[in-house]
Amino acid sequence: MAYDEGNAQLMREDLADEPGITEKKMFGGLCFLRYGHMVCGVHKDGGMFRVGKEREDAAMAIEGAEPLSFTGRKMGGMIEATDAVIAEDAPRQAWIKLALENARSFPPK
Repeated sequence: MAYDEGNAQLMREDLADEPGITEKKMFGGLCFLRYGHMVCGVHKDGGMFRVGKEREDAAMAIEGAEPLSFTGRKMGGMIEATDAVIAEDAPRQAWIKLALENARSFPPK
Protein backbone atom coordinates (compact mmCIF):
# COMPACT_ATOMS: atom_id res chain seq x y z
CA MET A 1 0.00 0.00 0.00
CA ALA A 2 1.68 3.16 -1.20
CA TYR A 3 0.64 6.47 0.32
CA ASP A 4 2.38 9.41 1.94
CA GLU A 5 2.87 8.39 5.58
CA GLY A 6 3.74 12.00 6.45
CA ASN A 7 0.31 13.17 5.30
CA ALA A 8 -1.32 10.26 7.14
CA GLN A 9 0.44 11.44 10.30
CA LEU A 10 -0.74 15.03 9.76
CA MET A 11 -4.34 13.80 9.47
CA ARG A 12 -3.83 11.58 12.53
CA GLU A 13 -2.68 14.64 14.52
CA ASP A 14 -5.55 16.80 13.21
CA LEU A 15 -8.03 14.16 14.38
CA ALA A 16 -6.32 13.35 17.71
CA ASP A 17 -8.88 15.15 19.90
CA GLU A 18 -11.94 13.82 18.07
CA PRO A 19 -13.72 10.92 19.81
CA GLY A 20 -14.39 7.69 17.94
CA ILE A 21 -11.58 7.94 15.36
CA THR A 22 -10.23 4.68 13.97
CA GLU A 23 -7.99 3.85 11.03
CA LYS A 24 -8.75 1.31 8.32
CA LYS A 25 -6.83 0.26 5.24
CA MET A 26 -9.13 0.70 2.23
CA PHE A 27 -9.20 2.20 -1.27
CA GLY A 28 -5.55 1.16 -1.61
CA GLY A 29 -4.65 3.55 1.18
CA LEU A 30 -5.51 4.46 4.75
CA CYS A 31 -8.83 5.95 5.85
CA PHE A 32 -9.80 7.66 9.08
CA LEU A 33 -13.29 6.94 10.34
CA ARG A 34 -15.41 8.47 13.10
CA TYR A 35 -17.54 5.80 14.72
CA GLY A 36 -17.38 3.84 11.46
CA HIS A 37 -18.07 6.72 9.05
CA MET A 38 -15.30 7.86 6.72
CA VAL A 39 -13.84 11.30 7.40
CA CYS A 40 -10.70 11.41 5.26
CA GLY A 41 -7.79 9.34 4.05
CA VAL A 42 -4.64 9.07 2.02
CA HIS A 43 -3.98 7.05 -1.13
CA LYS A 44 -1.15 6.71 -3.63
CA ASP A 45 -2.08 9.89 -5.51
CA GLY A 46 -2.90 12.17 -2.58
CA GLY A 47 -5.84 12.15 -0.24
CA MET A 48 -9.61 12.35 0.02
CA PHE A 49 -12.20 13.94 2.26
CA ARG A 50 -15.84 12.88 2.67
CA VAL A 51 -17.44 16.28 3.17
CA GLY A 52 -20.98 15.35 2.15
CA LYS A 53 -23.03 16.85 -0.64
CA GLU A 54 -24.20 19.76 1.55
CA ARG A 55 -20.61 20.92 2.08
CA GLU A 56 -19.17 19.95 -1.29
CA ASP A 57 -19.32 23.47 -2.77
CA ALA A 58 -17.55 24.90 0.28
CA ALA A 59 -14.86 22.22 0.03
CA MET A 60 -14.39 22.78 -3.70
CA ALA A 61 -13.96 26.53 -3.08
CA ILE A 62 -10.73 25.79 -1.19
CA GLU A 63 -7.77 26.00 -3.55
CA GLY A 64 -6.41 22.57 -4.47
CA ALA A 65 -9.68 20.64 -4.23
CA GLU A 66 -10.72 18.33 -7.05
CA PRO A 67 -13.78 16.11 -7.39
CA LEU A 68 -12.99 12.54 -6.32
CA SER A 69 -13.36 10.11 -9.19
CA PHE A 70 -11.55 6.81 -8.65
CA THR A 71 -13.47 5.13 -11.46
CA GLY A 72 -13.64 8.10 -13.81
CA ARG A 73 -17.06 9.01 -12.44
CA LYS A 74 -17.40 11.79 -9.88
CA MET A 75 -18.28 10.61 -6.37
CA GLY A 76 -20.70 13.13 -4.88
CA GLY A 77 -19.84 14.56 -1.50
CA MET A 78 -16.18 13.62 -1.77
CA ILE A 79 -13.17 15.65 -2.81
CA GLU A 80 -9.49 14.88 -3.23
CA ALA A 81 -6.23 16.79 -3.30
CA THR A 82 -2.62 16.10 -4.14
CA ASP A 83 -0.01 15.18 -1.55
CA ALA A 84 1.54 18.65 -1.82
CA VAL A 85 -1.75 20.42 -1.04
CA ILE A 86 -2.60 18.04 1.82
CA ALA A 87 0.77 18.82 3.40
CA GLU A 88 -0.40 22.45 3.76
CA ASP A 89 -2.14 22.98 7.12
CA ALA A 90 -4.84 25.48 6.11
CA PRO A 91 -6.59 23.56 3.32
CA ARG A 92 -6.21 20.15 4.98
CA GLN A 93 -7.63 21.38 8.27
CA ALA A 94 -10.50 23.17 6.52
CA TRP A 95 -11.44 19.99 4.66
CA ILE A 96 -11.16 17.91 7.83
CA LYS A 97 -13.48 20.35 9.60
CA LEU A 98 -16.06 19.95 6.82
CA ALA A 99 -15.61 16.17 6.78
CA LEU A 100 -16.06 15.98 10.56
CA GLU A 101 -19.28 17.99 10.30
CA ASN A 102 -20.48 15.38 7.80
CA ALA A 103 -19.41 12.40 9.92
CA ARG A 104 -21.00 13.85 13.06
CA SER A 105 -24.35 13.98 11.24
CA PHE A 106 -24.52 10.14 11.26
CA PRO A 107 -25.23 7.88 14.24
CA PRO A 108 -22.39 5.55 15.25
CA LYS A 109 -22.31 2.27 13.34
